Amino acid sequence: MARTSTEDLSLPESLQEAVEHGEVFTRAWIVELILDLLGYTADRDLCTLKLVEPACGSGAFLAVVASRITESCRVHERPVSDAVNAVRAYDLLDRNVEQSRFLVAERLRQEGWADMDANDIAAEWVKQGDYLLQSNDEHRADYVVGNPPYIRLEDVPDDRMAAYRSACATMGGRADIYVGFYEVALRSLNPEGKLGFICADRWMRNQYGRRLRTMVTNHFSMDLALVMHDVDAFDDQVSAYPAITLISNKEQGEAVAADAKRSFGARQARDFVAWCMANGPTSFTTPAVEAARMPQWFPGENSWPAASPARLAVLEDMTERFRLLEDTQTGTKVGIGIATGADKVFLTKDEDLVEEDRLLPMAMVRDTISGTLNWEGTRLVNPWTASGDLVDLAEYPRLAAYFEKHGEALRKRYVAVKQPERWYKTIDKVDHQLTRRHKLLFPDMKLRMHPVLDEGGLYPHHNLYFIVSDVWDMRVLGGLLLSRVAEAFVEAYAVKMRGGTLRFQAQYLRKIRVPDPEAISASDQAALADAFDKRDVEAATEAALRVYGLAELPD
Repeated sequence: MARTSTEDLSLPESLQEAVEHGEVFTRAWIVELILDLLGYTADRDLCTLKLVEPACGSGAFLAVVASRITESCRVHERPVSDAVNAVRAYDLLDRNVEQSRFLVAERLRQEGWADMDANDIAAEWVKQGDYLLQSNDEHRADYVVGNPPYIRLEDVPDDRMAAYRSACATMGGRADIYVGFYEVALRSLNPEGKLGFICADRWMRNQYGRRLRTMVTNHFSMDLALVMHDVDAFDDQVSAYPAITLISNKEQGEAVAADAKRSFGARQARDFVAWCMANGPTSFTTPAVEAARMPQWFPGENSWPAASPARLAVLEDMTERFRLLEDTQTGTKVGIGIATGADKVFLTKDEDLVEEDRLLPMAMVRDTISGTLNWEGTRLVNPWTASGDLVDLAEYPRLAAYFEKHGEALRKRYVAVKQPERWYKTIDKVDHQLTRRHKLLFPDMKLRMHPVLDEGGLYPHHNLYFIVSDVWDMRVLGGLLLSRVAEAFVEAYAVKMRGGTLRFQAQYLRKIRVPDPEAISASDQAALADAFDKRDVEAATEAALRVYGLAELPD
């Protein structure tokens, strides 16, 4: 729900109007689903537990909570007045506070409670205030539930934005303020306490969610992520990319990944809850939802993968069983080729342009198109010595004359302005040892995994990523990386471009898990190498499945 403003921090009238008209309210069956998944049910003595809703809007969650507390009071033979401190909800807008109080009181009256009790409870449950700026003592909770605000931080007035950043360490960069709601809610949870939000899932993958992901993986248990992009979850049609997330204040345990389809509704939600609560099958698939249990959630602060629940379960399993591709034990490294800052000057096909030993053969993306390296003659006009220093131009008169010819363009570059005495340097240094090494090259953008072997002699351009290793046979590793198994890691983490093109950047290649090279049988090594030589993706995948101990790779 989008909303802002408190008494002590300013909010422009125009923004308040936009916020008020941009509110999005959660359907009742979604609220029921979240509370069921959390175990906030009438068989428990709910009067002894504290539930907090950070931004209650018009009361969609509170109405359902009031009914559950009513039932709990009757099961446990309590007067409803015992529930006066069981709930605390906040909102910034007078209108929402009044409407939520009315809705709570009306629901309690409908459940048969006296007017005085209903009104007293409604007034005590719902307060006006900014949840992010309340004292920690106000927040302590066994449950935090709701649909937190969706507002870009830069759209918040400067004084409020500064207060939010000060209060919430996770709200770095161009964050959405819902990130702060997650942080404050998680910090408020009592031991074994649980958070249940329906919210945009962008924080799981975007840069602005990095600090929040770190907080969750280091200190909490990610229990469930139910993606609901196509589900009619709100009273109004919005494009919010929602997901239900359940996070607990405990050590990471079993996690559920699920993806709901357009047909997912109240009846299907009850079936899903029943599967979640039962200690039964590890997967749950119906026309309305796919789900899988995993022993734990994905570690680390980098983006969490996006894939079908079944594939996520397989990726998590491989994450547990195998080492990362980049590994000091095997001397395997992922890197990117050289950035010059002025390709028009530093790249040439003229082999007589400068002194012969100042021309370094370069591998370009176009050299890799066929899957076999076909060098078209591009060279780097190389200003670096083998020891990593810039050459003395006095020792290379033709090189000096060439650089001076382009001196104006070279000296305008940022790297040259920063170090004017080194005006003819490229952005990156040349590692001359890399030229001689066997390496796998990956074009930055491609529809499928496309490893290409350089047996030594070329240096990669910055649109190529490379892998080198001290122990891997690069043809065997090439076959493994050609497979759909390895591609599944990149596909789950990488940014997809228009038309489904993947970005094969170092950060995504480093996500790939691989077996110990010595653990691969001679026959499987031969099969992988042969598949790589023939560019046979199916054969590579068949061999990779054996190596990874998988029966199949789920869609």
